[in-house]
Parts: sequence; C-alpha cells; structure tokens
Amino acid sequence: MSMPYAKLPAWADYGLIPVINLAVAFVVAGFVVLLVGENPFRAAAVLVEGAFGRGQGIAFTLFYATTFIFSGLSVAVAAHCGLFNIGGEGQGYIAGLGIGIVCLAFDSVLPWWLTFPLAIIAAAAMGALWALIPAYLQAKRGSHIVITTIMFNFIAASVMVYALVGFLKPPGSMAPQTRTFLEGAQLPKLNWVIELFGAKIRSAPFNISFLLALAMAFLVWVLIWRTRLGYEMRTYGHSSKAARYAGISETRIIIIAMMISGALAGMMALNPTMGDQHNVALEFVSGAGFVGIAVALMGRLHPVGIVLAAILFGMLYQGGAELAFEMPAISRDMIVIIQGLVILFAGALEHMFRPYVQALFASLSPRSVGIEAIKGKGA
Repeated sequence: MSMPYAKLPAWADYGLIPVINLAVAFVVAGFVVLLVGENPFRAAAVLVEGAFGRGQGIAFTLFYATTFIFSGLSVAVAAHCGLFNIGGEGQGYIAGLGIGIVCLAFDSVLPWWLTFPLAIIAAAAMGALWALIPAYLQAKRGSHIVITTIMFNFIAASVMVYALVGFLKPPGSMAPQTRTFLEGAQLPKLNWVIELFGAKIRSAPFNISFLLALAMAFLVWVLIWRTRLGYEMRTYGHSSKAARYAGISETRIIIIAMMISGALAGMMALNPTMGDQHNVALEFVSGAGFVGIAVALMGRLHPVGIVLAAILFGMLYQGGAELAFEMPAISRDMIVIIQGLVILFAGALEHMFRPYVQALFASLSPRSVGIEAIKGKGA
C-alpha cells in the first residue's frame, strides 16, 4: 500500500520545499567546484560576501533583483491562469522601444518625475500589446501559448534591430543604440538608503524602479487573492471546464491575464534603460525574461516568494561575478552552470522532494497516529 500524502502547511509549501531544492542545487554545485580543484566552502563564502558583504555588492544585487521581480511577477500572473508565458524576453524588449520613444521625446523638457510615469505607461502598454497577439491566438485559434510567445521573442529581437538601426540611433553613429538620455529621463539612485546603514558605495545603478517593483508585487497579490478577476483567473487555471461551467469567459480571461503579464514584463525594461545605461541598446534585457521563469517557480508563484527568489538570483549574478574574479579557476561559464543548477532544481525538478515531505507530514499528523493506534488495538 502506498504511503498517504498530507496537504502541506503554507510554511512548508512556500518555504521548506524551495529551501530543500536550493540546498540540493548548491550541494551539486559544490561537487562541480570540487572537480576544478577549488574549495566549495570558500567559493560559497566568496559568493555571499560578493553579494552582501559590502554596500557596493548589496546595491548591485538589488539592481539585478529589480528586473527579476518584474519578470517573475509576469510569469506568475499568467501561471495562475494556467498559461505559461515564456515571452517575457520579447515583451520586455518591445517595451524598451516605447520607453526609448518617450525618453527621447521628453527628456529635455520634463523632469524625471514626470517622464517616469509616462515611461511606465509606455512600457506596460507595449508589453501588453505584444502579449495580446499570442493571447488572442490561444483564445480564438487554440494556438499553444508557449509556441507563439517563443516565436514572438525572435520577432521582437528583429523589430528591435530594425528600429535601432533604422531610425532610433543618432545620425552618423555606428552603434545600434539610441543617444544617451538627458537628466529628465535618468532615474535617481537609491544608494543613499544603503549608505544610511554605514555602507560605502562608489557607484552602483540601484535606482527607484526597485520601489516600483515592490509596489507591483503588492498589487499582484491584491489582484490574485483579493479581487473577483483574480478569483476567475485562479479558477480557470485550476480547471478550465469548471470555469466555463461557472460562466467565466475563456477568451476574456486568457486575454486579460496575458496582457497583465505582458505589462509586467514590459516594466522590467525600465530598470536597465532609465536606471543604468540611460539608452536603449541591443540585448539590454540580457535573458532576464527567462530567469523570471525560475524566479516565479522558486517563489511558488507568490509575490513575497518572488521578491525573495529575485534577490537570490541577484545574489548569484553579483556574487558570481566576484567569484569569477577572486577564484580564476571558476570561470564565468561555471557560474552559469551554478545558476543553471538552481534553475533545474527550482524549476524542472521542483516536485522531486515533495512526495517525501508530504509522506513525512502524513506520518507525523495526528490522524495518521490515531490510525496506527487503532491498528495496534485490532492486532
């Protein structure tokens, strides 16, 4: 007879299982470090020290985490509706065009605090519109959302090349990028917040879009768990047949969920374009849309978990750069392997240890103890 499984409490489902997956990923990564003749404990110490040991590292970690929060929230909103939006990369890319047009038009006439809301609207609108087409194809034609969003990632890359080379780059420039934004389109830094705690920061791109990311995380929580629309999305994600029986429009809920997801993906373009490089260039998304998938899965599709998982991946990016510098035997490619292991165990193998944890909770639950006592008396 198979072992009965118990419904896990929230702290185990959202906390214990991700921690176990993360621990196993780092143990396996430790063996990879051993293969190149380095001490895995020292490597782990350098990784953490590089990300959180100094104010500079903390600022860069939070800068990377900002982008991952947006992309993770994007994946989570679609996933709650039973949709796998793998097109965040392209949606963020296209949103960069909207941001670029707004910034180039208004950076010389408006202050940043007026340009920023316009850029937010442009980014959200462009990302939502880019997600609308795959959503419509899924809802009306039955085209699989994974296939169409992957295709639109490549289309977005081609559109970006055409726009930058064709009409957005300055005349006479050979670089496929816009001109540098003026101060009216440069976001203020938040480094001073970290410096309040005594840390020293020479220069880091940690900026005010981090606060926007936290605000979006809160709004996503309100949307999913405190609104009728969120209830309909979760109902459809749990059972499309039950949703249709309850009178929920399949076309409407798919399109709305994907457009919200695309808007969140589009907002991730604000951080690198207005907060760091102050222009729109090729490859500015740098794979953040795909990292968002792992962030969402590790965060169990909950905004709080997504914020924590985004900080973890920000740590891997920043600490990994320090690790490659301090321990040359560990190349940048090996850092990518470590990140890949975290993605593997947090994403593809996220349910590997769940049956064992559930069986453990079942054996410790009062109900199972009572059953064993009854069996003992019967014997």
